[in-house]
Amino acid sequence: MSVIHRTTLEPAKLELLTGWLPTRPWYRGGPQEPKLSKAGGFRLDDPEGEVGIEFMVVRDESGDTPVDYLVPLTYRAAPLDGADTALVGTAEHGVLGRRWVYDACHDPVAVAELAALVEGRAEPQAQSVSHTPDREVSRALAGEGPVPAEFPAVEDTEEHTELTAPDGTVLRVLRTPHPAPDGAPQAEPGTAGHVTGAWDAPDGTRVQGLMVLLLTPPPAP
Repeated sequence: MSVIHRTTLEPAKLELLTGWLPTRPWYRGGPQEPKLSKAGGFRLDDPEGEVGIEFMVVRDESGDTPVDYLVPLTYRAAPLDGADTALVGTAEHGVLGRRWVYDACHDPVAVAELAALVEGRAEPQAQSVSHTPDREVSRALAGEGPVPAEFPAVEDTEEHTELTAPDGTVLRVLRTPHPAPDGAPQAEPGTAGHVTGAWDAPDGTRVQGLMVLLLTPPPAP
């Protein structure tokens, strides 16, 4: 179960993201510096207890209209081999020491746990409270699976990040999540599974929406 340390992180997560977000193809802001705040999210547990995994929703209010971004992050005690381009930055944790912070879409530990969440084998954890499941996160899977554990091909688009397994299965991370119109998120037609989560809207209300979709390749003729 996730353990949340009440301590400092220098620089803070939002400071790291202020410089990193504008470099992403799915960032919708202008030339001005992002004005970020945390809107919500959840965590996943690394079974080995080594990697911190957080799915954060951050809001950018630097433009005319606030934009929410889904930013999965991992926190490691040492650099991740071969992931230099996915490094968000480094920070000093008041308890754990230096942390290497990565875009979790490129971190195999986080991707495996996301796949396990879709399949129902991993339990989402509260973002800011230790040892507490997050009951606002839900998942669904058509059929019994299994969902691949490895999605080595990663591609950023202007709307989402596509993680592709060797068999063609795709985990689509929706980088700009939107609240469900009726408050009850529904998977898009043709998807085989999904993850939904909750965050705070600009007016302070709690909203829910799709965060991740699972797409399976069509059967061979």
